[in-house]
Amino acid sequence: MPAVRFTLNGKPQTVDVVPNMPLLWVLRDTLGLTGTKFGCGMALCGACTVHVNGQPMRSCATPISSIAGKTVTTIEGLSPDSTNPVQLAWIEHDVPQCGYCQSGQIMTAVALLAKTSRPTDADIDEALRNNICRCGTYDEIRRAIVRAAEIQRAQGGAK
Repeated sequence: MPAVRFTLNGKPQTVDVVPNMPLLWVLRDTLGLTGTKFGCGMALCGACTVHVNGQPMRSCATPISSIAGKTVTTIEGLSPDSTNPVQLAWIEHDVPQCGYCQSGQIMTAVALLAKTSRPTDADIDEALRNNICRCGTYDEIRRAIVRAAEIQRAQGGAK
């Protein structure tokens, strides 16, 4: 069982686990980062979304062996004090109800804003179409993403 080396939230990481172990369980059970949630286990709900090389990916269906040499960012790695524009907007709009899906929603929104600085409702709907919120906070999520884009532009982020 060869060790898997990758970068996690900006720091080199090495894990010695079975190669087909899902990234989700490496993050939660091996490394103690519990912000990434288990939802469905089939990459359908989005609760487990993390970034791999800057792209949103469902960690429940991603074997750790496929992560070797790559960069992974979890909700814990967005900012040390919740000052990422998306996190700020989520707080400002009081988005979460139960909060379970929120780390996946936030990670997906961050990826959207990295490539689309002025997202339309259609852009937002497309980006988050496979992220399920059982509480139905989709309208607040959309408003928060629009606000996050404003904050990001004001901070000199994506134009």
